[in-house]
Amino acid sequence: MKIDLQQIRELNNLELLARQLVEGFITGLHKSPYHGFSVEFAEHRLYNPGESIKDIDWKVYARTDKLFVKRYEEETNLRCTILIDNSSSMYYPKHNYGKITFSIMAAAAIAFLLQKQRDAVGITTFSDRIEAQTQVKSTKTHLHKSLIFLEQLLNKPANLKKKTSIPAVLHQIANKIHKRSLVIIFSDMFDNHEEAQELINGLHHLKYNNHEVLLFHVMDKDTEMDFDFDDRPYHFIDMETNEELKLHPAQIKDSYISQVNAYFQDLAIKCGQLKIDFIEADIKEDFNKILSAYLIKRVKMK
Repeated sequence: MKIDLQQIRELNNLELLARQLVEGFITGLHKSPYHGFSVEFAEHRLYNPGESIKDIDWKVYARTDKLFVKRYEEETNLRCTILIDNSSSMYYPKHNYGKITFSIMAAAAIAFLLQKQRDAVGITTFSDRIEAQTQVKSTKTHLHKSLIFLEQLLNKPANLKKKTSIPAVLHQIANKIHKRSLVIIFSDMFDNHEEAQELINGLHHLKYNNHEVLLFHVMDKDTEMDFDFDDRPYHFIDMETNEELKLHPAQIKDSYISQVNAYFQDLAIKCGQLKIDFIEADIKEDFNKILSAYLIKRVKMK
């Protein structure tokens, strides 16, 4: 399902939009022949022989002839921490703050889906440091608070000259999370290319601590990857350093595409070696791609 990024800001109701995204996604799953991706939302789980029978739902047994155990709010199958890059470069393109808006909406939908599955979720924002964190919980009340937290982030004005330091943040997160978790990262990954190995070390730290990692490379593919600009001179401004450069895109297009593709291809290969899912997330794409990637990862963790 696609939602106009400008519409997200105008409606200013993440809970409603997240519900629409998830319900549309689930409807698509139910119509799909790929039954392996079914989502169980009932507040029950199958009874395992040998367990106490005190929590068996006998009314469900009478209807289905199957034994199901009631599930409670404090029960959780999975713990998930969602990291959102909040550095200045994530506020590109300027007309709709596309990358940060896309990341917030995707995080809201995943959080909604996690809570529906009785999984625990927490949100962390970062730039060159950890900026804010919510607790990791599975209740509906916590989900509501998390969505308010994301709405507040959505409504904050862009903060220019706010740099990124992904490796340092990943090491901090790895040290803070003490239980095996799924760590989902939304970032444009535009860190200092000279620190590429440090970035891999940070990801390795998460894996070494037995966490699963899902990395979404958030981008405006047309301009940031394909360097697709009109045939005229431009005035480029670095959103994190405020450095300025005047040039004609055609002068550097081939070199730019070559270097950027090489960097991200190398990153994808190294993530593959670490068994980290590296997902290209173009802000003009369908949000279902994000939810599908999450659901596939969750199935693998069972």
